[in-house]
Amino acid sequence: MIIVDSLMVKIALIGLLGIGAQWVAWRTGRPAIALMLIVGIIAGPILGIIDPERDFGALQEPIIKLAVAVILFEGGLSLNFRELRQAGGAVFMMIFIVGPIAWALGTAAAHYGAGLSWEISTLLGGIMIVTGPTVIGPMLRTLRVPSRVRNVLKWEGIVNDPIGALLAVGIYAYITYEGADANIAAISMDVLAASFVAALIGAALGFAITWIFPRGHVPEYLKAPILLVTVITGFVTADLIMHETGLITVTVMGVFLANRPIHSSQALYRFKEDLSVLLVSGVFIILSATLDWETVQQFRPQFIIFLLLLLFVVRPVSVLVGLLFSSISWREKIFIAWIAPRGIVAVAITGLFAIRLSDYGLPGAEALVPLSFAIVISTIFAHSFSANWLAERLGINEGKGKGVLIVGSTRWSVGLGQILKSLNVDVLIADTSTFALRQARGAKLEAYQGDILDEAHNDNIELGKFQHMIVATDNDSENRLIAADLGPEMGFENITRLAGDSRVKTNDRVGHGRLLFESGADFNSVIDRERAGWRFSKTNITDIFTAEEYRKNLDKDEEPVAVFKKDERVLFFSSKARPTIEEGDIVISFVAPDTPEERKADRAAKDAEKNDKDNGAKSEV
Repeated sequence: MIIVDSLMVKIALIGLLGIGAQWVAWRTGRPAIALMLIVGIIAGPILGIIDPERDFGALQEPIIKLAVAVILFEGGLSLNFRELRQAGGAVFMMIFIVGPIAWALGTAAAHYGAGLSWEISTLLGGIMIVTGPTVIGPMLRTLRVPSRVRNVLKWEGIVNDPIGALLAVGIYAYITYEGADANIAAISMDVLAASFVAALIGAALGFAITWIFPRGHVPEYLKAPILLVTVITGFVTADLIMHETGLITVTVMGVFLANRPIHSSQALYRFKEDLSVLLVSGVFIILSATLDWETVQQFRPQFIIFLLLLLFVVRPVSVLVGLLFSSISWREKIFIAWIAPRGIVAVAITGLFAIRLSDYGLPGAEALVPLSFAIVISTIFAHSFSANWLAERLGINEGKGKGVLIVGSTRWSVGLGQILKSLNVDVLIADTSTFALRQARGAKLEAYQGDILDEAHNDNIELGKFQHMIVATDNDSENRLIAADLGPEMGFENITRLAGDSRVKTNDRVGHGRLLFESGADFNSVIDRERAGWRFSKTNITDIFTAEEYRKNLDKDEEPVAVFKKDERVLFFSSKARPTIEEGDIVISFVAPDTPEERKADRAAKDAEKNDKDNGAKSEV
């Protein structure tokens, strides 16, 4: 028991439970936010192992607020203005039209449905317009919906977080202000002025980072720590001016960095993404563990009416009305109208103002905490478990990616792309050279000109569309870098590269992607064979022509490249992976000028000729 009561053990347990839930979600395809919520409730109110108020005391609030700040900054870093080319109008409507409608409808639902006072209802309605990156991010990671829908939900979640918090600040100020100047106009001006200053701080810090980093004033090993400290400092500075305005600072800073060139951007991207996953996991466990039995007992049956109104009236009506004249299709509108899970920001801000209003003596403030948890739990389970189902019913679920991305345009890679396309596999060939891509375009393959690392991280190329990536440029260092950097995105098992030269055949490190071909043939030997007339061929595996027969028909240096399965999977052969070849499969091989089929027919003819000679000799005898 002494071990369990150790704060150090509990901190480790929070990390283990949070990341463990994320891993289980990845393995099972279940929503990560729902699993984290379940795990936190089990560890908290059910088993009593984690009690954040008891374990962290006064540190609980600043820990959560700083974590939310970093998470929101990470979300801002993903907001590239190029995404607004498709979804800009809809994003504008979601923020400036849907938001106010949802606030008004949410206020009415809280008053008439939950029976709260108008003051409490207005505060809760303002907070509940938020969704946030802590819940939208993990959900979108498991969804394959059109990019416009993803961008609308992502931008709404990140931008509305500080807006909802500031609405709560303004309403709280109006409720508690007792001076002669207690009017909406004066309070609104104070909030807007503080918000403007917070936005300026965020822009100034973003500009400073993008000016200092590229000029070599900060060494590489200090860039990520300095960025993190700058985010926290900016948040705290703005929050001292007015509570919750720090959320604006970190959001603006993130957006500023996302849209300006900065050296080491890929390393910083990976750092902030890893940190965000860790913080989301930890904070979700902490917040769900705070749901004690006393809070649960404060839940009234009348609150169910409010939850039903929030789920089936407030969100759908506000979105469908707000997006009425947008260019988004009606299927996408219905999907957006349903998806609105609430998360960390909603619970944290509601809990904060519930304490302040209770101390102020406002009747009904104690209902905010159980209501906020009920909203988070109901929306997370309702939306996360139904998102894929609804997307399929609406016909906007793009399914698991089945294409193949080939990086590096050569005659060899174009040939591979052509034979894959003949099997109805979507192929995209990417290269930095427009000239090199002429071969791909001439072969009527989809081509993309640009640096694959920049394009993937900026979401110009959606990696989720592809089941596998072949990295086949003439630069081995670049191949290794691409495989190592995009491995966490696609999975290292889904990336195969050509070896740079024969000396690295045995250096098949997982972090650099697998080496294509069972022999690990290097780039130069493959290109030399292609110039000598070697080509790709397809072989159907049947009950007559089995995998063993196929192998026997391969000559020296000929080998399989991939096997095309009945379920449209393409499994590539490498020095570490040898897919099973079964009846009904189609094997893609890299062979000498004559194909295995031609070679088989030639051998059959020679055998027949030999038999004829043997029979003739017997006749003479």
